[in-house]
Amino acid sequence: MAMNQPSPTIIVHGGAYDIPMDTHEAVLAGCRQAAQAGWAILAHGGSALDAVEAAVRVMEDDPAFDAGVGSFLNAAGQVELDAIVMDGRDLSFGAVAAVQRVRNPITLARLVMTRSGHAMLVGAGAETFAHECGLPLCPPEELWVGRELERRQTWNARGHAHAQSQSGTIPSDTVGAVALDAAGNLAAATSTGGTFNKLPGRVGDSPLVGCGAYADNRSAAASATGLGEALMKVVISKTACDLIARGMAAQEAADAAIALLAERTTGTGGLIVLDRLGRVGIAHNTPHIAYATVAAGSKASAGVEYSMGKR
Repeated sequence: MAMNQPSPTIIVHGGAYDIPMDTHEAVLAGCRQAAQAGWAILAHGGSALDAVEAAVRVMEDDPAFDAGVGSFLNAAGQVELDAIVMDGRDLSFGAVAAVQRVRNPITLARLVMTRSGHAMLVGAGAETFAHECGLPLCPPEELWVGRELERRQTWNARGHAHAQSQSGTIPSDTVGAVALDAAGNLAAATSTGGTFNKLPGRVGDSPLVGCGAYADNRSAAASATGLGEALMKVVISKTACDLIARGMAAQEAADAAIALLAERTTGTGGLIVLDRLGRVGIAHNTPHIAYATVAAGSKASAGVEYSMGKR
């Protein structure tokens, strides 16, 4: 690849929190599979937008994560899903919030971007739009998994404190992806089931532009995970991209954005960042972040590098 051409790269994350040791293998396997799905598109000259959608769809279909199948239940025992996708070429984005009958909300978010004439649709209106676009709807119970039903039963039967002591820190395993394609275009995508036991109708950072994700070909692409109410306060994904636009390196900008999150909100979370030159930044102030990366010329024999833990 010529020196003046961008090096296709994809990064995915599977959440930032105190990830239980007995789930590390499943979470890392899911991240790796998602990164490989996105890389398969980039390696054949496909777009960054296609790559991030494909990667996030893999994680939405994987019950190891809080997105699509396996999402947390809210206080009414329902699943409500949020997602966003953003195109760094022209700052177009599409988002959905509080949808209950869509297996892959990231695909619906992209349809909102390309076919609705709007930027965000929510709830029943978003589901009606999905049906009109030919995107299959599913019964909400198809998104439930035994782990989350048990978590809710424990919460209801024994109370918040006991549930916390039994399960540890409530997970924040929102998923996301950022990619750079061979044409130099950036894209970002984020999808989530939100927080455990949230009030019905609660929307966090994930589907909000600049918060859960941001992409701009002039700077970078970013996807966030963590305590949504805190991440929104510092508009964390846009903040990281703006720091890169001002001259920071990708890792420096990711670290600075997480430092700002901790300083101004005392919140916790994680962030993946990819700049327009293909440089990677991954930061978090949680015990762990799950992620996978693939880039042209990767040293890893399988073409995927991944890690978990404080960097």
